[in-house]
Amino acid sequence: MNCSKAPDFVLLGLSNDPEQRQFFFGVFLAIYLLGLLGNLLLLLAIGTDIHLHTPMYFFLGQLSLVDLCFTSTTAPKMLETLWTSNGSISFFGCLAQLYFFAVFADMDSLLLTAMAIDRYAAICHPLRYPLLMTPCRCGLLVVGSWGMAHSISLVHTLLLSQLSFYMNQEIPHFFCDLGPLLGLSCSDAHLNEELVMALTGLLGICPLLCIISSYAYIFHAVARVPSAKGKKKALATCSSHLSTVILFYSTVFAAYLKPPSKSHSSGEVVTAVMYTLVTPTINPFIYSLRNKDVRSSLKRILGMESSQD
Repeated sequence: MNCSKAPDFVLLGLSNDPEQRQFFFGVFLAIYLLGLLGNLLLLLAIGTDIHLHTPMYFFLGQLSLVDLCFTSTTAPKMLETLWTSNGSISFFGCLAQLYFFAVFADMDSLLLTAMAIDRYAAICHPLRYPLLMTPCRCGLLVVGSWGMAHSISLVHTLLLSQLSFYMNQEIPHFFCDLGPLLGLSCSDAHLNEELVMALTGLLGICPLLCIISSYAYIFHAVARVPSAKGKKKALATCSSHLSTVILFYSTVFAAYLKPPSKSHSSGEVVTAVMYTLVTPTINPFIYSLRNKDVRSSLKRILGMESSQD
């Protein structure tokens, strides 16, 4: 087969069966719209309620914004493929999707780390917390995260753009992920794989180690709290974040802790659906259902909307 620097690809999607495609289209459209609604409501609650203008909710609002963009990077094309059975995508369209996917995935990891640092400061250094987590420092954490995510994702994309690919290849996935694309390359991608795995480790393993370290200090501090009520209150502020961390990293590591070109199984496609669509949809409900302040803010918003109607 001939090689090209800019071939056209075909995303195979989730199924070739017409009935299954219709079923999947309905299910994933509902999940996608639910995720958009949940994250938009959470952003609205945080933006309009002055009681939620704190570092913890600032990072949570950033996470909701990133999750909105994250799902919108892959879900529309997936839904189009399911509806039309046409998964064709240009090489440059594929690169663009890969870049934005990598940016928002990396931002999820970095924001979860920033939120762990915030909880560490609040629980382990409560008296110094206002001085440690100033608006300027919170803003710098977010801006620095965006800059790092952009840089690493740009490197991923540039590495891929230098390879040659077989013409008119089918991608066994519902979006342009790095692993399946490297598997279709007719260039020697060994060095690229090593660089990709190193960069993935930098924005995967390192943030997770930071989160684990933060919670080691948090649990040590909570263990020294004399009252059971105090311990419960301290841990309650971390439970939603811990749930999100476990859900995010368990699905991401299940998909990516292997050489990228070997990631082709159907089980990995299911895992990809979890972290690209299901997890960002669940996140706002984890925080709103388990957080009294967010629940009361959402009730006020929905009450105002109903009264206006």
